[in-house]
Amino acid sequence: MINTDKILDAKGLACPMPIVKTKQIMNELLPGEVLEVQATDKGSTADLKAWTERVGHQYIGTIDEGNSLKHYVRKASKSEEKKETTYKDIVSNDELLEQIQLNNKLVIVDVREEAEYTFNHIPGTLSIPIGELTNRLHELNGEDNIFLVCRTGNRSDLAAQLLVENGFKKVKNVVPGMSAWNGPMESGV
Repeated sequence: MINTDKILDAKGLACPMPIVKTKQIMNELLPGEVLEVQATDKGSTADLKAWTERVGHQYIGTIDEGNSLKHYVRKASKSEEKKETTYKDIVSNDELLEQIQLNNKLVIVDVREEAEYTFNHIPGTLSIPIGELTNRLHELNGEDNIFLVCRTGNRSDLAAQLLVENGFKKVKNVVPGMSAWNGPMESGV
């Protein structure tokens, strides 16, 4: 059993809310204290891992209890904390749709979890969940125009930063993403 200093109930919340709520609670904790985040969103595991790495907190791990997940995060000391950044090169859903309709050469990468992708996605997209992105960078060409999509733009923001850190030059984050996508969609894998 992991000793925690605070518990956050984020069950029933979808991205980006588990991260938003976690950020709020982390601001209340003292360095070294541990937060337990209870969630039902399967994507929250990858989201929390990526976010904690980005801001300097320690992602301790996750316990999968079947119907819910328990994530554990230790608050960083002031010297360990990093300033949170956001990726600046964004495009709107309409701009992406225009690029698709013009048949411009582009690669769309959907960084949502497999289940989210299966229910609906933009035709022709490549599914690489954010938690797998680091290990699958070799599937992408650094010279391609890459458009990253998730449900709201938060996971794709983290993915965009990761790609740029790994030498990719032509990366766009699509905001607000699939939550407001009005273009063509398909389901299945």
